[in-house]
Amino acid sequence: MMKHNRKIIYIAGFLFSIPIALTSYINSSFLEGYLNAYYVSMAYVVASLVSIFSMLEMPTVLTKLGNRATTIVFGSLIFVSYLGLAFSTNVWVILGSFLLYLMSSHFVVASLDIFIEDFSKGSTIGSIRGLYLMFINSAWVVSQLISGSIIAKSSYQGIYLFAAGFMILFALIFILFLRDFKDPKYKKVPVIQTIKIFAKDKKISKIYFINFILKFFFAWMVIYTPIYLHTYMGFDWSEIGIIFSIMLLPFVILDLPLGVLSDKIGEKKLMILGFLVSALATVAIPFLNGTNLMLWAVVLFMTRVGAATIEVMSESYFFKCVSEEDDDEISFFRNTGPLSYVVAPLIAVPTLYFIPSFKYIFFVLVAVLLAGLFAAIRIRDVK
Repeated sequence: MMKHNRKIIYIAGFLFSIPIALTSYINSSFLEGYLNAYYVSMAYVVASLVSIFSMLEMPTVLTKLGNRATTIVFGSLIFVSYLGLAFSTNVWVILGSFLLYLMSSHFVVASLDIFIEDFSKGSTIGSIRGLYLMFINSAWVVSQLISGSIIAKSSYQGIYLFAAGFMILFALIFILFLRDFKDPKYKKVPVIQTIKIFAKDKKISKIYFINFILKFFFAWMVIYTPIYLHTYMGFDWSEIGIIFSIMLLPFVILDLPLGVLSDKIGEKKLMILGFLVSALATVAIPFLNGTNLMLWAVVLFMTRVGAATIEVMSESYFFKCVSEEDDDEISFFRNTGPLSYVVAPLIAVPTLYFIPSFKYIFFVLVAVLLAGLFAAIRIRDVK
């Protein structure tokens, strides 16, 4: 039964990731149609701050609704937000819809974590996390393959409507299945106490920082790489879709074998290797000239070889340290996502003001990755 339930969550994770992947890489360019680059960055900051404070109340929401209903509610809110982005031309409605989309997606990610953690009892965590991530990241690859053609035929509206359709399928899974899921006793721990738990437990605090560095890398790449490729390098969206689909392949190819490997040899060595590969590949980006599609795809592919390694190792490491009852710790850990969307734009805005060329922002990202490498060197494997 537990194995069957895991399969349902794998499918749900895939269906949820399709619309998120379809829209993540176009959101910044879409918002640029209504705001300049500075205000686009600020939109991410505000939406992410709202997400962080909302996520702190997740244990209360879970206690009142249960995890299954919580997933349905916030999945439905994402559906509504996509409709707002697709049909409105009012900048305030668009910004409100963007805020709702970002906040709700973080809730759903954390809810799926609780399901997969509950259905992993008595199993090898690294292998299960690796397989789960493989399903999720397969959706990202598929989405990038089709996103360019959808934009070419129907602009951004088509993407958001297509994404909304997938959220209906996602919600139906939880309406029809997992009715027998028994919620654990969720603990409402004061935020300060949760922070103290993270600060006191060196294993958790270090992996939190490492995960934040990874999410910072994702946020930086998601916001600024599409703008750089489209606006500055002159790639059209169909070409960018091909580049991104190749770029994301490591997450599909490597997640499962890396998860299995982490159960055998631990996470530390592979995490260090991941940071080295990502940093070396990222430092090459400012030196790429021209529109050689395959060259760009290969370099970005290598950045994700490192990122996929870091992701599986950090997920495996953290969930070896907690259980599904630790919803405060899980939601706080998941706050690295929205937190990165606060910090990354706040660093990028003054950086873009002082640097002579947009491409130099990738050197800043390399420095951040090196900070993650230093943290990875200092962790100890979980026995």
